[in-house]
Amino acid sequence: MSEHTEAVKSNLGEAGTHLKQAATAAGGAVKSAAGAAGDELRVGKAQVKAELADGAISGLSAAEHLGSAASEQASALMDKGRDLLDSAAELIRERPLAAFGVAFAAGWIISKLGRSDK
Repeated sequence: MSEHTEAVKSNLGEAGTHLKQAATAAGGAVKSAAGAAGDELRVGKAQVKAELADGAISGLSAAEHLGSAASEQASALMDKGRDLLDSAAELIRERPLAAFGVAFAAGWIISKLGRSDK
């Protein structure tokens, strides 16, 4: 896998971890608030905000790498397409009459199929 794809996976995993920790912190804050009152709730709220902020940062980082990973994949597909066109062009240069014959036969078959539907 590419570096950017790995980075996307890593950042998304980290964002998930932060969100889980935020949920745990929120749950702990609610439980503690019932017994200990407002101070514990403020600490828990601060922890929730911190974890959510860290999760948002990790998510943004994953999004940045996702664009690069998609660009790499598109580039690889374009390269494969160019290779295919190059090999087709080479085949046509090596056997021009055979290539013309195949193209003519394919066109004739397509035109016959198109007329038989009417």
